[in-house]
Amino acid sequence: MEYATIQVTVPKAMQDYFSDDYVVENNDELKRNALLLYPYIHNNVISHGRAAEILGIKKLDLIDLYDNMGFPYFDLDISEVMQDIQTFRSLKKEMA
Repeated sequence: MEYATIQVTVPKAMQDYFSDDYVVENNDELKRNALLLYPYIHNNVISHGRAAEILGIKKLDLIDLYDNMGFPYFDLDISEVMQDIQTFRSLKKEMA
């Protein structure tokens, strides 16, 4: 995977976590990078698939990673689910 260097402004207390000598354990770097991409996914700037490509992993692995961190793939509330069900039923009747 090819990497690029970028400058990031963070609170001084976070500096140690972005230094070259920070020891990465158990996919911490992958999780950090996934978290950096999540706002772009949430705001529909990029897809889960594109984020997975950037991270060099499979889309389903990224979805599982986010799920384990508490970020659901589907973020509908119950009213949106009920509206989708109603739309499906209406379309089903039209086709019958």
